[in-house]
Amino acid sequence: MTDITEEAIQQGVASFMSTFGRLPPNFALMAEHAPGAFAGYGLTRSFVMRDRADGGALDLKTKELIFALLDVLAGQTTGARNHAAAAMKLGLTLPELAEGLTQVMMVGGITTWNVSGAEVLRHCIDIQAAGQP
Repeated sequence: MTDITEEAIQQGVASFMSTFGRLPPNFALMAEHAPGAFAGYGLTRSFVMRDRADGGALDLKTKELIFALLDVLAGQTTGARNHAAAAMKLGLTLPELAEGLTQVMMVGGITTWNVSGAEVLRHCIDIQAAGQP
């Protein structure tokens, strides 16, 4: 593996660690078996997931919300739950999430709500009820 690939992999891992506190299993699998692909993804992710203080144009809460909403639109419920929970840790409120999920439903139809949106909102309601940020 080249030094540049290894550095890109480390940036990707560091990006996940800073936002999720772990490298999700599917991405660990990619890093192990398709390191060049993960290196490219890692560089892109480390660029996108910069907070404003680090040169990002949007704050991390907004970026996490956007990822949650896009994952709902794509039917990727697990990713949507993870990103919505991360956004809540950064201050996202349930009304903000509900409004965003409604926008997704307007674009993607009621199926987006029934497949993923409702589950994501329930998950975040549970997080809030448990006293987690």
